[in-house]
Amino acid sequence: MSDADRLLRRGLALEYVTLAWNVVGSVIVIAAAIAAGSVALAGFGLDSVVEIGASTVVIWQLKGVDRKSRERTALRIIAVSFLALATYILAQSLRTIVLQVRPDSSALGIIWLAVTFVVMVSLARGKGSIGIKLDNPVLKTEARVTMVDAYLAASVLVGIVLNAGFGWWWADPVAGLVIVFYGFKEGRHAWHEAAALHPSELD
Repeated sequence: MSDADRLLRRGLALEYVTLAWNVVGSVIVIAAAIAAGSVALAGFGLDSVVEIGASTVVIWQLKGVDRKSRERTALRIIAVSFLALATYILAQSLRTIVLQVRPDSSALGIIWLAVTFVVMVSLARGKGSIGIKLDNPVLKTEARVTMVDAYLAASVLVGIVLNAGFGWWWADPVAGLVIVFYGFKEGRHAWHEAAALHPSELD
């Protein structure tokens, strides 16, 4: 087995771990969001759903015989998913702020977010390293998506801890706005990455 094949298998393994983690996490976080009425938790749960889609796309691209020809499609799917997520969370965060909806605290959400931060940082670093070695733009982009997931977990964690500890209800939707910022940023980045691929790179 060549070094490239070994790296490819490691990259796939990291994607499978990310996929499994987010499948479980999306259920846990969305359930906690519904119970607490938290926009930030709901946003993070939906972000996990987007991560599930992103991981599936990356696995599809890495396992394809014609991996290069799949790169542009994979990047555009990731981009559209993030732009849709950001738009939805923006609307929900503004609605919560305007109506002054006060979410409850969520011990389950706090614990899961703290653990998720550590796990996602580790996965992102592994994917980024392998993506660079393979010169695979899809894996490198998804590594950034996973790191964003870690940062979002941290920001949402701060928001719900401030709400739980000090009653700062507005910290919850403000944390949701962090997801909006990174969602638009990463969505645009992935779309530009797809547009920048030269036709010769897709052969």
